[in-house]
Amino acid sequence: MEAAAEPLWSVRLLSRVLLFLSQCYILSGDGSLNLEHSQPLAQSVKDPGPTPTFTVVPRAAENQLFSHLTESTEIPPYMMKCPSNGLCSRLPADCIDCATNVSCTYGKPVMFDCTVKPSVTCVILGCPETHYIDQAGLKLSSTRPCLAGVRIKGDQDLKPQRNFVINMTCRFCWQLPETDYECSNSTTCMAVACPRQRYFANCTVRDHIHCLGNRTFPKLLYCNWTGGYKWSTALALSITLGGFGADRFYLGQWREGLGKLFSFGGLGIWTLIDVLLIGVGYVGPADGSLYI
Repeated sequence: MEAAAEPLWSVRLLSRVLLFLSQCYILSGDGSLNLEHSQPLAQSVKDPGPTPTFTVVPRAAENQLFSHLTESTEIPPYMMKCPSNGLCSRLPADCIDCATNVSCTYGKPVMFDCTVKPSVTCVILGCPETHYIDQAGLKLSSTRPCLAGVRIKGDQDLKPQRNFVINMTCRFCWQLPETDYECSNSTTCMAVACPRQRYFANCTVRDHIHCLGNRTFPKLLYCNWTGGYKWSTALALSITLGGFGADRFYLGQWREGLGKLFSFGGLGIWTLIDVLLIGVGYVGPADGSLYI
């Protein structure tokens, strides 16, 4: 039994060695087994497909493109003041560009050609129907805009325009009345002083007022500001509690208030004098402001 088992065991060992060698030969690539099927598989794994291409944009061109996109989407700052589809004659000065002429006669009415700025839309009163009568009395036919001082026949309608004519008075901005501009206020000058003090203020013309020259200008104005002190309160304190210096303490004059307090109102004489001075407005707040 043992002698018969030895040849069988040797055959099994030899077959295992041959199988192992054949597998190594195939894996090394020298064999011909499944080469036709394995090569397309290898190609499909190794081939990554079409290679993507990238275009390098120069930095200058990129900045130019970015600035162009920004400008196209950015809203101009003057658009916050410009009403949409309003009358052209009512537009603020920041929304239009006018061809002004400073050689006009001061105080006389003048007309200037104006153009609205980009992104601004406005309308004017148009005369679509036929006739109008000019200043010379001639009857003409046209669709010209309706101007002030011209008698129109027919219905008026609203027409969007970019060019129009504006009527104004020939004068510089600093020559306007005080109601047509706003000025900065000063809280450092003495409003109650003799002589009355002045200060330099920066004034800006209101939006819907049209004039010649710079719309912002300096101007010398009188000191005119208040710190919130009431004349009636100061006078009442001077009459009732003036002997204790209450009026001077209220006005911020604490040194004079202490003097009146410890002298019992200057034995009444100082109290009577302060009543008169506060009553006529000669004595005011310590900060130099005006009464309310």
